Amino acid sequence: MNSPLNSSPRLALFCLCALLAFSVACNRGPSQPGAATGQPAAKRYSLKGRVISVDKNAATANIDNEPIAGFMDAMIMPYTIKPPSRLDQLQPGDSITADVVVESDKYWLENVKVTGHSQSPAAKPAASVHIPTPGDPVPDFKLINQNGKNISLHQYRGQTLLLTLIYTRCPFPDFCPRVSHEFAAIDRQVRADPARYGKTHLLSVSFDPVHDTPKVLRAYGFSSAGSKDPALFKHWEFSAIPASELPTFAGYFALTYKEEGGLITHSLSTVVISPDGKIFRWYHGGDWRASDLLQDIAAAAHPSAPIAPPR
Repeated sequence: MNSPLNSSPRLALFCLCALLAFSVACNRGPSQPGAATGQPAAKRYSLKGRVISVDKNAATANIDNEPIAGFMDAMIMPYTIKPPSRLDQLQPGDSITADVVVESDKYWLENVKVTGHSQSPAAKPAASVHIPTPGDPVPDFKLINQNGKNISLHQYRGQTLLLTLIYTRCPFPDFCPRVSHEFAAIDRQVRADPARYGKTHLLSVSFDPVHDTPKVLRAYGFSSAGSKDPALFKHWEFSAIPASELPTFAGYFALTYKEEGGLITHSLSTVVISPDGKIFRWYHGGDWRASDLLQDIAAAAHPSAPIAPPR
């Protein structure tokens, strides 16, 4: 479905409004709610909008929302739905109302109510989604890294490879920026342990190859790591999948993505690939932390360890 609103002004206004909202939430005075615990109180806004798509695995829905007073202009964007069971009642095309709950670095919808059902049946998916399963061999996908060098996944055989999918323009704090923040924490901790350093590799892969050129990826890498040291890329690389290979690559790693309103709405996919080049664990969504993947690194390095189920 096409949005009737222009993409560029909406994106700019959204970023500005979101930044202001988060800034206000983070800078409350000591007399306001939340000051006693050191945590800013969540802010709530009323939302009206239309469901564009639903991702039950990630507990999210893409919503084309009307302007939200005091928060943002009209925008198509992904929202986490709480409780996730509410997604069972949502169909593309439904009109809804809800409360947007905003904390300092995340947001979600509560009290979601359907006010009007779609007049046409939901479209059937064109193909079933492949779910990365522990023990599955990973194809030798070809990528281009931040130095403009051709790389492939099989070259990391013998190491535990942590791979996550991002795009550098992603404006949502609990999506790509959070994933990159957690990868930075993993990189720092592994660097501090020489025994693990040479046995692991981190790879952030962009699914926006037209925009995310090697130059852009290099700058994004330095920004994500908080470092200008080129040695960063010996352990943590940033790459893009060529556009011609993107559908196959995204399909294998269960990534859903779609350009809407000047943004790419997408799911999150992160995998731990064992030294033998097989899936050890797959994380759908962003409910993992650096500590989870650090445990996976230790477990994946031992072939006798039980295969972990997908998450």
